[in-house]
Amino acid sequence: MIEANGLHFSYGKTEVVSDVSLTARSGRVLGLIGPNGSGKTTLLRLLYGSLRPASGSVVVDERPLPRLGARESARHLAVVVQENAAETTMTVAEMVLLGRTPHQGSFARVRTEDEEIAWTSLRRVGGLHLAARSFAGLSGGEKQRVLIARALAQRASHLLLDEPTNHLDIRYQHEILSLVAALETTVVVVLHDLNLALRYCDDLVLLENGRLVGSGPAAQVVEGDLIERVYGIGVQRIEHAGQSHLIFTPRG
Repeated sequence: MIEANGLHFSYGKTEVVSDVSLTARSGRVLGLIGPNGSGKTTLLRLLYGSLRPASGSVVVDERPLPRLGARESARHLAVVVQENAAETTMTVAEMVLLGRTPHQGSFARVRTEDEEIAWTSLRRVGGLHLAARSFAGLSGGEKQRVLIARALAQRASHLLLDEPTNHLDIRYQHEILSLVAALETTVVVVLHDLNLALRYCDDLVLLENGRLVGSGPAAQVVEGDLIERVYGIGVQRIEHAGQSHLIFTPRG
């Protein structure tokens, strides 16, 4: 479980996260949603320690995040961010094996167990055929799947993802999020697509200008009036084949 209490963070004089508290419960998927510039990615970075809050705290499994060393933190938190690793000369297999680093001793060789976990992780994201290819030569969507495989290979108890469906086509958007939702881990994910958030997240946190304006079960947070106000667009919610869907209508 990840608990954040009263988080504040500013870039210069501009406060981008203002008094945000949340709980990412064990075994559930928590989605961070909100318009562009609402503070979603900054909040995610605060949750895994890439940024340090001006005030407030983050606790991971009842332990303050700052007290976790780098190796121990990597055993608790696996992170997939929008990063540019285009200059690397590593193959896909080598990239995924990096996920096993927190479980190896200093100067340890790659074990058979590590290789098996890496192969399994690649297979789960549909990337086994990419293993021998250069990571730098992959498409954006292929890179995203490999980075998720690396996080899975890490076998951490918490998985944090920043827009994991970015660059993915529709099929892989659903396959990746379906995989993430089925994991027996605590998941925190930043999503722009509200229909994907509604379908695959158990709980949602809705941000507006750095402030928390809605939180709770996904079906309750994604209510038409609240979404219309925050996003400034007309919303109609319909049910089809047991699934809720949002239809958006630009105002004016």
